[in-house]
Amino acid sequence: MSGRFAAFATLLAALFITGCVTTTDSRFSREADRQKAVESYVQLATAYLGQGNVERARHHLDRALELAPENPSALAVLGLIHNSNGEIELAERSFKQAISNDPEYTRARVYYGAFLYSQGQLEESRDQFRAASRDTDYDDRGSVFYNLGMTQERLGELDEAIISYRRAAELTRGDARSLLSLSRTMVNSGDMAGAARYYDRLLLVMQRNERLQHSPESLLTGIRISRYLGDNNQESSMVLQLRNKYPESVEYQQYKALISNDK
Repeated sequence: MSGRFAAFATLLAALFITGCVTTTDSRFSREADRQKAVESYVQLATAYLGQGNVERARHHLDRALELAPENPSALAVLGLIHNSNGEIELAERSFKQAISNDPEYTRARVYYGAFLYSQGQLEESRDQFRAASRDTDYDDRGSVFYNLGMTQERLGELDEAIISYRRAAELTRGDARSLLSLSRTMVNSGDMAGAARYYDRLLLVMQRNERLQHSPESLLTGIRISRYLGDNNQESSMVLQLRNKYPESVEYQQYKALISNDK
């Protein structure tokens, strides 16, 4: 053993001995450090996964799981990694284990709800989002209500979807996505006056943010509202945009069917 390595080993041994005879405060400190390390590894794994670098994500997540195999946040991200690799059964098992280990860990329910939605298990997805929406401390609650509304809409539960989309719009202070979904669902439920109010708010948001552009969905929703209100100028403008920008879209075909039915 070299002198330099021997000195390091001696110092390391001294630290271990010191750790053995210190008070419980030291053990609490070590536990806090371990938990902090787990959180850091999970954050790194999540960031790499968001960049599409699954290999690096798995590397950091494995470090987290080595320190805390039952950690719900690590297990939830493991579910995301399995899902990205097409390992559906393993993904579901990880999400379920994360929730079982900590039923109050909302992010696991959000991930699992999105997973179930992608698998076409809409009722189960709705139930996970509904449970997640009850956590008033969750930092992205607006998105939870949006996802809940989207799932309810797919299930044909339009009244419930409207309530969820409205809550999403309130929590996000008028997010364009929530306002559009709320307007569209109200149109489909027959509440044209209510849809018009929220659509006007959407147009104001778009005017204030030049990066926001009309989609085929927003144009068709606006056309249907304009026809109800008898606003021929706005209807003509939106029809022109839909036809010129999105001639191959499903929404343009729906518009043509709409006017065909009126003849």
